[in-house]
Amino acid sequence: MAKSGGTATVEATRHHRVVVNDKKGYLIAKRIMDICGALVGLICLSWLFLIVALLIKLEDPKGPVFFRQVRVGKNGKEFYMYKFRSMVTNAEELLESLLHLNEVTGAMFKMKEDPRVTKIGKFIRKTSIDELPQLWNVLKGEMSLVGPRPPLPREVAQYTEYDKQRLLVTPGCTGLWQVSGRNDLGFDEMVELDLKYIRERSLLYDIKIIFKTIKIMIRPNSAY
Repeated sequence: MAKSGGTATVEATRHHRVVVNDKKGYLIAKRIMDICGALVGLICLSWLFLIVALLIKLEDPKGPVFFRQVRVGKNGKEFYMYKFRSMVTNAEELLESLLHLNEVTGAMFKMKEDPRVTKIGKFIRKTSIDELPQLWNVLKGEMSLVGPRPPLPREVAQYTEYDKQRLLVTPGCTGLWQVSGRNDLGFDEMVELDLKYIRERSLLYDIKIIFKTIKIMIRPNSAY
């Protein structure tokens, strides 16, 4: 009986509508922080961008340095998200043959020993350096420094109405999911963490997540 009641409680929770913190003062301060943070990051990390670009080219001279991919942002609006290329150039074509090896639950694909990942790719993914070009997306207003991970269209196609609440706010370069276990967590856990952030987000909360992200980049967690 206890088990049944617990399941019912979880299912009931998944029907609740999240209340978004969209106070004007917070949104203005968040945008200012995004612009300042992205500009400082792009300028101060330009040397790292150059080194990573050279390493990517040394391993695969014919492939591009950057990888752009369609992602789904706030209110379902699609945009191109930028990353350092960490996989072989035909990674998207190879994905279909690997879907049955997915190591996380729900509408995501993650695989620890993904054969598409390059040697330099393993390092920049582990340290989240591959995500740094998203600072350009932040400047454009398509992303924020902190927010839910922007999903792929094929992932959103599998979302329930409850899951789609992740799309109520601007997606982020980092977020509560990334600093709370990342690939050790399943899809449902990621959704719950994102909705917790959406309910409780504030400037102080964002700053805490940014500092936790910096710590993880220095001492990597479960990213792969």
